[in-house]
Amino acid sequence: MFAGHSRRHIDLAARVGDTLLGVIWVLFAWSLLSYLVRLGFALAGVQDPARSRIVAVLVLVIVAPLLAWGYREAMHLPRLKTLDVTIPRLGRGMDGIRVVMITDTHFGPIERTGWSKRVVAAVNALHPDVVCHVGDLADGMVTQRGQVDPLGEVQATTGRFYVTGNHEYFGEAQGWLDHMQSLGWDALHNRHTVLERNGSRLVFAGIDDRTAGQLPGHGPDLDAALAGVDPQLPIMLLAHQPKQVVQAVAAKVDLQLAGHTHGGQIWPFRYLVRLDQPVLAGLSRHGECTQLYTSRGTGFWGPPLRIFAPSEITVLTLRSAAL
Repeated sequence: MFAGHSRRHIDLAARVGDTLLGVIWVLFAWSLLSYLVRLGFALAGVQDPARSRIVAVLVLVIVAPLLAWGYREAMHLPRLKTLDVTIPRLGRGMDGIRVVMITDTHFGPIERTGWSKRVVAAVNALHPDVVCHVGDLADGMVTQRGQVDPLGEVQATTGRFYVTGNHEYFGEAQGWLDHMQSLGWDALHNRHTVLERNGSRLVFAGIDDRTAGQLPGHGPDLDAALAGVDPQLPIMLLAHQPKQVVQAVAAKVDLQLAGHTHGGQIWPFRYLVRLDQPVLAGLSRHGECTQLYTSRGTGFWGPPLRIFAPSEITVLTLRSAAL
């Protein structure tokens, strides 16, 4: 794991280490649960060594198909998650604008150029007005990850926006910002842009990940991102971690888009993630006027497994309350 995920980025080491990590985690979790079965057998009078052997076989019977299914879930095209989000301050002219959200693609040591192209095709088939990538784009250096380049073919009628996640800061965050700009995406590095349609306007703002302060010139700065914004305009904020909603509430942001949690990715890791983040997945309300949508992520990090936490491409249709 160290050789694969340190600044050396040895992909073969990462593939082996990540896979072993996932297998060990699943075996560990279900082995702990097996003590309940052991207790039941003990109360029924089943003696060792038969009791231990039966339980060990049961764990393997459960874990083997879970690993196979989890691998398939991680590698196939993400499911579409669609929902309408009402934004009270949204003008009538913006009603129905379609925002497609991808996040946590984590292009890394496993070659997934084909998967990347399929994701782009799926996004384009939705005919989005806006496409957002909310961080954790890739693990490794820009020169290593040509899997990212198909994102340059994403089509959106109004805008394509990107912000950094925490994993960009394990490599070369500024390089990824520059690379996405070169692919035609608008990198919202603590800044905003205003979209206009049918006489209505909507602010799209983006801030760096909360861990970004380690790099000079980086770090989440919502005041800078919203500098000069008309306080009457509705604001959509791209911020990688759900816990950044605290700043969004203080700034009266209407809707924050976040990722980071992966929905837990491998059960029962979701319960540990929930200790760190205010939300695991889905739409939630915070403060008086702020909504937060947290995606389970489009890709995966590390172990090529998703168990009881499917990946997603999210389609948010924004609705005005003024209609």
